[in-house]
Amino acid sequence: MKTGLATSHYSKQNMTRAIACGTGYGCRNKITDRSMAKPQRSRRGKAPGRSGGASNTYAALDLGTNNCRLLIAEKSASGGLRVVDSYSQIVALGEGLAATGRLSDNAMARAMEALRKCSDKVKKHRPIRSRFIATQACRAASNGRDFITDVRTKIGLRMETISPKEEAKFALLGSLDLVDPNSDFALVIDIGGGSTELSWIDARSAATRGVKGCAARPPILGWASFPVGVVTLNEMITGEDRYARMVEHVTGLMHANDAATRFGPLFRAGRGQLIGNSGTVTSLVGCHLGLDRYIRSVVDGVTVDLPELSKTIFRLRSATTEERAKEPCLAGGRSELMLPGMAILDSIFATWPSAKLRVGDRGLREGILLSMIHGPAVNANTPSNKTGPNRTGRRRSTSAKAAAPEPAK
Repeated sequence: MKTGLATSHYSKQNMTRAIACGTGYGCRNKITDRSMAKPQRSRRGKAPGRSGGASNTYAALDLGTNNCRLLIAEKSASGGLRVVDSYSQIVALGEGLAATGRLSDNAMARAMEALRKCSDKVKKHRPIRSRFIATQACRAASNGRDFITDVRTKIGLRMETISPKEEAKFALLGSLDLVDPNSDFALVIDIGGGSTELSWIDARSAATRGVKGCAARPPILGWASFPVGVVTLNEMITGEDRYARMVEHVTGLMHANDAATRFGPLFRAGRGQLIGNSGTVTSLVGCHLGLDRYIRSVVDGVTVDLPELSKTIFRLRSATTEERAKEPCLAGGRSELMLPGMAILDSIFATWPSAKLRVGDRGLREGILLSMIHGPAVNANTPSNKTGPNRTGRRRSTSAKAAAPEPAK
């Protein structure tokens, strides 16, 4: 990966805005109109998000390979989200999955405990619609369906294992206001614990359609799901020169997919924009900006020059484990999974190059909520505490797929 000097689009004004916000989880943007760090306080004993006893909230739960996340929000006046409650916990559901092909008892117990807490929050707010999803770990594990059944029986959450293509759609919806309509194409990067989802979109169509139009018909020109995430890649490749071998392995997977040859030339011609919204990206950019602590409102929406970001990647991957752990933005165990995350990013940057990267501290939850608010009613589970049947009960292949892009203009 080539490196060079460039300047990130970051200013003291952004820092001032973040400090004034006082939370580190968000100031105003088109997706979330309010700070997302603290739920709104209820008054007179009423659950937050309710008015006169009638709920106007939506709930989205994302159980991934590494994290369990819940977001409960109302529709804002601008059509975005006003968050009233949230929950996030590292559960490492996919721990050992690469070696055994199964979810371990300890991992399932950790996830079950987190899901109980999520269930309590959902019951408290009584959302009018909700959707509870599981991703790569449950897709890949031989006992993934059994675990989903146990969650329904023991906790009452009817979860569904969604497809990689649905993940791509939700990642797009959550990042929609980051799309540059002056670009022809945008690549949305979602690096998870067990897989990496990429989607190539028609940037101009996305900007024209808006959230409601994209929820109904997302302008996705192609998508690919690669069975490598920060957890699985970390367990898969160990020993000496592991970073170089990680990059080589992931790059091989990406070049074996026709998206490399179909979209690669378009990005090399300067027609594509990169958007990254995973924990790897946000943590990396926090380090890149030299923040004393991670501040969401500084990172979310920032644009960085890739040559300069590549220098930060080189610095972090050259550091010792102890040195990476001292990085303020890699606290809470994040430093342990940065190597595989950066290796995946390096592979993406080399295969679909661009001069800059737009960053979003968003996830599947935001996309799911916007899909329920703006999309067809079939996308949501109704009533609030009862989710629909598992519509993706069949195990899906984890091989990468891509749809054909539009012909080059």
